[in-house]
Amino acid sequence: MDHEALALEMRGLREQVTGITDTAVAAADGLLIAADTADSIDPEGLAALAAAGLGLARRTAHATARGSLRRTVTYGSHGCAALYAVGDTALIVVLGDEGLDVDRLHRATGRAVDRIDSILRHKTAEGV
Repeated sequence: MDHEALALEMRGLREQVTGITDTAVAAADGLLIAADTADSIDPEGLAALAAAGLGLARRTAHATARGSLRRTVTYGSHGCAALYAVGDTALIVVLGDEGLDVDRLHRATGRAVDRIDSILRHKTAEGV
């Protein structure tokens, strides 16, 4: 797997969108693939929680006939956590502070999701 390419995507998001504090890419089952997080964040725990949250959101979208889930955002008193589906097998979680422009985040992350999906599919095609 091209971990450097994943790291570049995560860093690129931080550079494009002010307010991003942490990012991680995880498999849909919650296993961490890559992380760019502060020392105060447990990346493996974040990956597991994000996968669980995304799974619930997917089931909700399906049960309510809303189509394929694209993203879900949880807002807290100190910022937000945005989860984006990367195909059916992975996700990216983006944490942001109170100043995060969520609309800008959604636009930037949409393009990054496509590139991350391509990186992950390349790994699968190689059989790694």
